[in-house]
Amino acid sequence: MGMYKYVGDIWKKPKQNLGSVWRERLIEWRKQPATVRLSRPTRIDRARALGYKAKQGIFVVRQRVVRGGRQRPQFKSGRRSKHMRRKQVIAKNYRQICEERACRKYKNCEVLNSYFVAKDGKYIWYEVILVDRTHPAIKADKNLSWITNKKGRAFRGLTSAGRKSRGLHNKGLGAEKMRPSHRAKGRKAN
Repeated sequence: MGMYKYVGDIWKKPKQNLGSVWRERLIEWRKQPATVRLSRPTRIDRARALGYKAKQGIFVVRQRVVRGGRQRPQFKSGRRSKHMRRKQVIAKNYRQICEERACRKYKNCEVLNSYFVAKDGKYIWYEVILVDRTHPAIKADKNLSWITNKKGRAFRGLTSAGRKSRGLHNKGLGAEKMRPSHRAKGRKAN
């Protein structure tokens, strides 16, 4: 087996395999800001599998999001309609929110992909792989040059996390009405 296989096996049960390193790491990460640019990925096996390369124009950001039920502030007074409920119904997962926030922080970059790093009772962390659209090294790379023409992938639900929340990871039987989308059907009809 190669090195990345062993690294991947460690990350299947990080609390047990990493032990005190895991705890110290989380204590340190809680004190840091929500968005942190990293010199190298924490999970090199996962990053490489999702398209990361150690070259100019590609970098990794660790993004933190608060976990828990997404609730609006408590109503102090006044009438509310029956359908005005406090719990927000959101179709986005934490990973997609992390990708959007990282993309907002680095405006000239596009999200290539992201992966889970850690979670505790309050926060969840993901590492987001960002690609600089304007960098000459990216434009010259035959495997990554396609991303230079794409703008706002994270906000349009075109990343892996976005496609999952749109239901596009399902194929075949039971997913007949997923494709094309309602909007695409309207465009096709007119």
